[in-house]
Amino acid sequence: MTERITIAFEVDGRPREEEIAPSTVLADLLRDRYAMTGVKTSCERGVCGACTTLIDGVPAASCSVFAFSVDGGTVETIAGQGAPGAPGPVQRAFAECGGFQCGYCTPGMIMLATALLRAHPDPDDERIRSWISSNVCRCTGYQMIIDSVRRAAELLREEAR
Repeated sequence: MTERITIAFEVDGRPREEEIAPSTVLADLLRDRYAMTGVKTSCERGVCGACTTLIDGVPAASCSVFAFSVDGGTVETIAGQGAPGAPGPVQRAFAECGGFQCGYCTPGMIMLATALLRAHPDPDDERIRSWISSNVCRCTGYQMIIDSVRRAAELLREEAR
């Protein structure tokens, strides 16, 4: 019989408790158990960034994180960044500025932008490039993503007023 462990954590503000195999990867848990298909899997080696989530506020490639490591912690995904018909400010900025084309990297980019803007509310282009460099986009050429992050910073400042 395969060993199982129980973990308790929060996903997008909702408490979860799961019995998992120690080898379960966070991306698989999110996608397979919770149908969170916004967490994209592509390289499955932690280098493309499509599966980026925030674990206790820190961006992480969920395809290379064992699920047991989030026990007692919080996980934020693209699903928690807005609601159907009511996108969050970073999502709105990406839509306004065309910061996506095929959309595959977009959830990871939005999660990176969210973490960046929490840490640095008014980043310059160099800082934006540095933060998004861990996510591969094959479609946009990155300028529209940079524009989107800048616009998201503006929207967040407007909301804070």
